Amino acid sequence: MMEVSQVKNQLSTNLFENLAEHDHEQILVCNDNHTGLKAIIAIHNTVLGPGLGGTRMWNYNNESEAMRDVLRLSRGMTYKASISGLNLGGAKAVIIGDAKTQKNEALMRKFGRFVNNLAGKYVTAEDVGTTTQDMEYVNMETDHVVGLPEGRGGGGDPSPVTAYGVYVGMKSAANKRWGTDSLEGKKVAVMGIGKVGMHLLEFMHKEGAKFYISDMNQEALEFAANKFGATIVENDAIYDTDAEIFAPCALGGIINTDTIGRLNCEVIAGAANNQLEDEDIHGDMLVKKGIVYAPDFLINAGGLINVYSEYTGYNRENAMRDTERIYDTLNSIFKVSDETGMHTQAAATHLAEKRIKDIMHVQSTIS
Repeated sequence: MMEVSQVKNQLSTNLFENLAEHDHEQILVCNDNHTGLKAIIAIHNTVLGPGLGGTRMWNYNNESEAMRDVLRLSRGMTYKASISGLNLGGAKAVIIGDAKTQKNEALMRKFGRFVNNLAGKYVTAEDVGTTTQDMEYVNMETDHVVGLPEGRGGGGDPSPVTAYGVYVGMKSAANKRWGTDSLEGKKVAVMGIGKVGMHLLEFMHKEGAKFYISDMNQEALEFAANKFGATIVENDAIYDTDAEIFAPCALGGIINTDTIGRLNCEVIAGAANNQLEDEDIHGDMLVKKGIVYAPDFLINAGGLINVYSEYTGYNRENAMRDTERIYDTLNSIFKVSDETGMHTQAAATHLAEKRIKDIMHVQSTIS
């Protein structure tokens, strides 16, 4: 039987191994018995600026699952900010718990205290399981928060801007695959009809696309079916449709060896984070199957672009205009992919890391 000291040493070793795997700078574990707060803040890289990333509240099965999620998400934020040309680093936070039953003012304000203790190295915002109201509570304890309501000078709900970025990214990918970016008549399978997925349907519907949709929320499915003429399918059956475009807008890790074998699509472009279960293995599998993949950390960057604009005085039109540049950035990724033979996820990561390294060189140069 393993002794307590051995268990502690093993946990410590695993923690630093996790940090080293993707070169994270810092982890802050937050606990408060009175409010029930259990949270993890992961700061991946701050070369380009403070680490900005939303706070996700999710009822994880265990702490290891939460740690894995926050490490992957924070790394994605670094690349998302870099590839989008923003002067921001990457970070993320997760709160372990049920957002419907355990979240309240005291818990969010206590979390705000932990954010404030980082003295601006981490800037938080809303994410899955949190709202602009929650960010107002956080703001009572720290100024290091964005995504506040528009009435308080913030950007409000970022989901329309996020969806717009996915939409223009999808059009860029369509142009790569078919030589035209028109979505008229295209069949699109949308997995996840949350706020972003619903706005994405609206953008595509105006262009004449047809839809298959799946979600756990039956009410959202029925609303989308009535408004957009979408066909509802069971969650697992979404992979087996004859859709030409697949748009994952829910959980990560759903593009894997099993699902790639079932997909009939020619383009994947969606809002979910970390869609590839294994970036290299499954990025290569998509290439071999002839599927054009739009890297998620680029095309879902509209929400980050939206909150970043709060630094200079928020304007929704400017945020949408800046988000539209995702189209051209994705074209650049396709060009690098074609020239180097890298799959598109690797090409996007290469461009993001190059910008970080270039700015590190600038910062290290003696004037």
